[in-house]
Amino acid sequence: MPSSPPASLFSREYLPLAIGAVALVTLGAFENRAVGTALPTLVREFDAVSSFGLVTAAPVATYVVSLALAGVWADRSGPVPPLRAGAVAFAVAQVLVGTAAGMPQVIAGRLLGGLAEGLIDVGIMVLIARALPETLRPRMFSLFAAAWVLPSVVGPFLTGIVTEGVGWRWVFLGALAVLVPVWLLLRPALRTVPPSSPPAAGAETESGPASPPRAVLPWAVIAAAAVFGLSLAGEHLAADPVPAATLIALGAAGTGLAAVRLLPRGTFRVRRGLPAVVAQRAFVSAAFAGVGSWLPLLLTLVHGFTPTTAGVSLSITGVMWAFGSWLQGRDHRYAPAVVLRAGLAAMTAGLAVTTLLAWPAVPPVVGLLGWALAGVGMGLTSPVLSLLILAGSDRTNQGRNVSAGQLAGSLSTAGTLAVSGAAVALTAPGPAVFAGILVAGGLVALAGLLTSGRVVDDRTATVETEVVPIG
Repeated sequence: MPSSPPASLFSREYLPLAIGAVALVTLGAFENRAVGTALPTLVREFDAVSSFGLVTAAPVATYVVSLALAGVWADRSGPVPPLRAGAVAFAVAQVLVGTAAGMPQVIAGRLLGGLAEGLIDVGIMVLIARALPETLRPRMFSLFAAAWVLPSVVGPFLTGIVTEGVGWRWVFLGALAVLVPVWLLLRPALRTVPPSSPPAAGAETESGPASPPRAVLPWAVIAAAAVFGLSLAGEHLAADPVPAATLIALGAAGTGLAAVRLLPRGTFRVRRGLPAVVAQRAFVSAAFAGVGSWLPLLLTLVHGFTPTTAGVSLSITGVMWAFGSWLQGRDHRYAPAVVLRAGLAAMTAGLAVTTLLAWPAVPPVVGLLGWALAGVGMGLTSPVLSLLILAGSDRTNQGRNVSAGQLAGSLSTAGTLAVSGAAVALTAPGPAVFAGILVAGGLVALAGLLTSGRVVDDRTATVETEVVPIG
C-alpha cells in the first residue's frame, strides 16, 4: 500500500497558520528595526536626548516580565489568550507613542511594547507546537528567519523616508494600521487550536511542579529590575562610577538570583537534556548579540565608515541568519544535535575572524566575511534550539520551556552588554577595547560548542523546573 505524501506547510490545512504567523513575525521585525531608526529623532523633538537610554531599556525590562508570565499563561490556557493580549498591547503601545505629547507617554508606550513582545513571542511558539507536526517545524522556523531579511535590509531606509517625509509618529501609527490585516490572516489558525487542560497549580507534571502566576511574578519583576539596571548602568559608569558600579553589581546579582528561580534546574551546570538546551540559548545569544551590538560603532570609529555604510553589518546579520535557517529547514538528513554542533562551530570560527575588525590595518571586508559566517552559524543554531525545546516539552510545559529559552537569551545578553558597555564607558573606545569585546564573544561561543553534546539525554527529555515563591 503506497504511503501518503508528507504534509506540506502550504497545504490547505496549514497554510493559514503559515501565512498568519510569518506576517506577524514580519510586522514585529519591521517594528523592531523601525523603532531603532526613529527613536533618535523622537528624543530630539522632545528635547530629551538624556532619556534615550531609558526609552531603550524600558521595553527590555517589561519583556522579561512578560516572558515569564506568558509561559505560565500559555500552559494553563493555551497560546491563543497570550497572543490576543499581546496584539492588543501592541496596538495600544503604538497609539501611546504615536500620539505622545511628552516623554512620559512615550515611556509608557515603550513599556507596554515590551510586554506585547513577550506575550507574542511565547504565544506564537506554543501555537507552532500545538498546531504543526514536528516534521514541519524546521521549515516554519526558517520562514521566521526569512521574515527578518526584508526588515533588516530596507527597514531602516524606509523608516528614514517616513520620518523625514511625514514625521516619526507615523512609524508607530503605521505599524498599528498593518496589525489589523496581519491579525485577520492569523485568526483562522487560532480557531483550530484546542483549549488547554492544565494541571492544577502545584501538581506534578513531566517538567516538575506546575507554578502559579503568583509564584512566577516576583522573580520576573526582580529579573526585569536587574536587566533595567544593567541596561542603564554601563553608559553612566564614567560620569558616576560609584553609583553605576553599585547598580551593575546589584543588577548582576539580581539577574543571577532570578535566573536560578526562573530557568530549569541544572541550567547553570549545563546538565544533559533540556537544561543544556536552555544554557545553549544563553551562550549563543550572549556571543552573537554581544559582538553584533558593537559592530556599527566599531566600523565607524576604527575603519571610518559612515553611519549608513556601518549599517551593512545589520544587513549581513539578517541575510546570513536567514540563509543558515533555510539550510537547516531544507536538509533533514542530520539530527538536530549535529546541526547544532555545526552551527556553533561556524559561529565560533566566524567570530574568531570577526575579531580582525578591531585592527585598523586589516581590510574590514575580511572581518565582515567572518561575521557573515557567524550569521550562518546563528541561523543554523537558533531554530534547532527551538526545535529541541519543543521536542522535549509536552502540552503541560511548552509555555514554560519556551519562556525559559527566551529568558536565558535575554538575561545573558543584558549581562554581556552591561559588561561591554562598562568597558567602553571607562576607556576611550578603540581597537584594544573592541578586540576584548570580540574575543570574549568568541570564547562564549566556544563554550557553547564544547558543551553542545549535552543537549541530548538518552535517559530523559524533560525539563525539571520549580519556581520558588518569595516570602
